[in-house]
Amino acid sequence: MGGGGGGGLGRGGRGAYLLLLPLLLLAVAGAAAGKEKEKGAFGKLRFRRESGTFKVVQVADMHYADGRTTGCEDVLPSQVAGCTDLNTTAFLYRVFRAEDPDLVVFTGDNIYGADSTDAAKSMDAAIAPAIDMKLPWAAVIGNHDQEGTLSREGVMRHLVGMKNSLSSFNPEGIEIDGYGNYNLEVSGVEGTPMDEKSVLNLYFLDSGDYSTVPSINGYGWIKASQQVWFQQTSSSLQAKYMNENPKQKEPAPGLVFFHIPLPEFSSFTAANFTGVKQEGISSASINSGFFASMVEAGDVRAAFVGHDHINDFCGKLSGIQLCYAGGFGYHAYGKAGWSRRARVVSVQLEKTDNGEWRGVKSIKTWKRLDDKHLSTIDSEVLWNRGSNWRRRKNPVVNF
Repeated sequence: MGGGGGGGLGRGGRGAYLLLLPLLLLAVAGAAAGKEKEKGAFGKLRFRRESGTFKVVQVADMHYADGRTTGCEDVLPSQVAGCTDLNTTAFLYRVFRAEDPDLVVFTGDNIYGADSTDAAKSMDAAIAPAIDMKLPWAAVIGNHDQEGTLSREGVMRHLVGMKNSLSSFNPEGIEIDGYGNYNLEVSGVEGTPMDEKSVLNLYFLDSGDYSTVPSINGYGWIKASQQVWFQQTSSSLQAKYMNENPKQKEPAPGLVFFHIPLPEFSSFTAANFTGVKQEGISSASINSGFFASMVEAGDVRAAFVGHDHINDFCGKLSGIQLCYAGGFGYHAYGKAGWSRRARVVSVQLEKTDNGEWRGVKSIKTWKRLDDKHLSTIDSEVLWNRGSNWRRRKNPVVNF
């Protein structure tokens, strides 16, 4: 997000972090662990056989720049002693080692282009821990990634071409706004009747950077062409899931990832969300209707964003959980004494009486803090099968 969005907590070189050395030692250990564990090919995402789970770590707003020469923002005075982008790198290793995710999702402002000497090198360094630990990953771009030596298109093309990346530039054969609109399918457990079905659908969209309409100020938004693509993709996936053998009575749940929050994130108060709201909702100044598109699609259970670094709440609106991750990077603005954090999403399959894994049973989430204990906070169930499910009748496919 931009410097003005933090309510006085914006940019301004603020120093360092005394925990750097032990964190970097953990990073080295994490790298070794990653090399020992071969994840195999990344052509198909699927649920784990032993646990029936699929786990995502969401990383928002790393704001990575030039590594050890780039200082930290908004840390305590006692932590001013060498804190750099390498603290962000060390935190990535810590959380990846602890959570062992099946997919890492970087939800924009992965680099801070304006402070980056070479945008491509900054992206390589920012994503390096996921690649080093052989983790499949996907990314969308935010509003700061393109402010350096690469255009918005160039940033996304670079992300797509990196090792272990499951990101895509855009769907083929259609005209669509932005860069990095795509979906990923997560198959059921291998060797079960669901092993060739996508039992969990992940959607990724470019929420833009800044308005290009002279009469509209502020941030960008998800455009009509993107919403048409999303709705058609959702309809097609639902039809396939429910009509092809083994036929299912309900659509597979969908999770959506993008950078800039929707205006609907302003719908909550402390009484009806889990987490904290410590700054305003920096959405676009107009409502382009994407929340309504998600509700109408009928399969989306949660949407995950970044952008507002010191918000980390989840709130439920019209059957969809709207979740912030909280700021991850040390070169991003934050709040001194408030730990950088990552969001974890764990999806659990249902198990039949005879021990066979079927479709998704529940979706849970929690956050990991970059504190001494790598604390887990705010564990909650985002969705349970059968809870507020609005089944679509005869999904329409418009391809």
